[in-house]
Amino acid sequence: MFEKVDPQYLLEGVDGFIQEEVSYNLFYLITGIEEALTIKSRDSKVLFAQSPGGNPWLWVNRDLPEEEKKDALQLLIEYFDGTPMTGISSEPRTAEMFANLYGARYHTSIKKRMDMEAYACPQVVKPEGVSGCLRSAQLGDVETVAQYLAGFSEDGYGIVVDPASQMEAAEMMVHKGGLYMWLVDDRPVSMAQIAHRSPRHGRINAVFTPRNERRKGYAGAVVSGLCSILLGEGLVPMLYADMVNPASNRAYQKIGFIQSGRITDIRFE
Repeated sequence: MFEKVDPQYLLEGVDGFIQEEVSYNLFYLITGIEEALTIKSRDSKVLFAQSPGGNPWLWVNRDLPEEEKKDALQLLIEYFDGTPMTGISSEPRTAEMFANLYGARYHTSIKKRMDMEAYACPQVVKPEGVSGCLRSAQLGDVETVAQYLAGFSEDGYGIVVDPASQMEAAEMMVHKGGLYMWLVDDRPVSMAQIAHRSPRHGRINAVFTPRNERRKGYAGAVVSGLCSILLGEGLVPMLYADMVNPASNRAYQKIGFIQSGRITDIRFE
């Protein structure tokens, strides 16, 4: 029922995927990686994609009846023949069903779960009364970006790291391009990144404002600036927001982002 396919052909001829491509946008990133593991059911109603070292993503056609979905996921698990999995990312019911079936077969429990809302911004609403301007990140910003990445790790994952350990990642982000800073009086106060462009969307991530600069509208300003860039390219901006942070979700909605589907990210013991 399942077969490996070349990553570039995984999404070809798949009915129903485009209606959910905002919430499953990571499939476009993964299928652009030559070394990715990509598997498709012969009827193209189940897709599995995993980047090297990444959490697997799973899409199931929403019209597939519940019992048929369960049977298909069981066959997918058997297809891997005991190969350990790190977890699964999918819409909530599918992720839970897969995790329960996998856990029952291999006595695996859930280590961590994160619920994300996917948002799309077909028309941006620029925040009013926010001072400052947008600028692409430069080499002189690397130390600041490293500090922001350390703050992101602590706020988002509860992991405290030394900013010095983030210098290499910060330098790579700046060199790659797509990283932008919001400046007030020539001083960075927030950042966000255009992480990837798919055929119809541009994905934004790495949104961070240090604690002493929050509640001033800077995150909304930098994200809306990136939205304007993407919309000018003919792409719809999208991003994922952690559901445990209602403040950021409200901030995104305020500048025009619309809820476009939920993803549950499950990690196994």
